Amino acid sequence: MTGTIQYAVPGMHCGHCERAVKEELAAVAGVSAVDVDLETKLVTVSGDALDDRPLRAAIEAAGYDAA
Repeated sequence: MTGTIQYAVPGMHCGHCERAVKEELAAVAGVSAVDVDLETKLVTVSGDALDDRPLRAAIEAAGYDAA
């Protein structure tokens, strides 16, 4: 079942931030797409059987907090 989960990641502010978050999230099982909007500080993750815990851990591994 494909779905999406959205996170507010207020610490992101530049292209490096965007790349770091995208790379960590893309490595999580089931993730098919990651969209980062630096203006709104929102990250949208799409994929199959998404699990909140590893997604939040990936954002934290990139150095950011997910709200």
